[in-house]
Amino acid sequence: MEYGSIEREIHVEAAPEVVYEVISTPEHLREWWPDEAELQPVPGGTGVISFGDKSTREAKVVPLTVVEADPPRRFSFRWVYDEGEAATPANSLLVTFELVPSGAGTLLRFTESGFREKGWEAAVLEEQYRDHVTGWDYFLPRLVTYVARLVSTR
Repeated sequence: MEYGSIEREIHVEAAPEVVYEVISTPEHLREWWPDEAELQPVPGGTGVISFGDKSTREAKVVPLTVVEADPPRRFSFRWVYDEGEAATPANSLLVTFELVPSGAGTLLRFTESGFREKGWEAAVLEEQYRDHVTGWDYFLPRLVTYVARLVSTR
């Protein structure tokens, strides 16, 4: 099995401008992906996302750095790097959302890459890759559901 990147394409029933907002702003991110999000959605902007209750030790807090913010076409960030380090291609994973108008909606092309570049040993690489596949297969459909709810209330 190839552990280089995860790629998904999903159709979202909303304009690219709406989808961009949902994938790049903390108040929308919290609705479909992490439990908490604090970030500046501008190139070079940094922040953290967290999964679980931050008041307990079980919470997982992950730093991220925005690489590209080109509304409403592309949003990308690096994550899964050690806190206190600057995110680089050698120490982090790159998540890219590419938004393409498609009929009345948006084709969202999702890519997460950099697994091999992290230098993990084989077993860790395979575990991390599978964990991320499982995670994105869970969270990306939640994005679609959240956007549908959001659009229906506007």
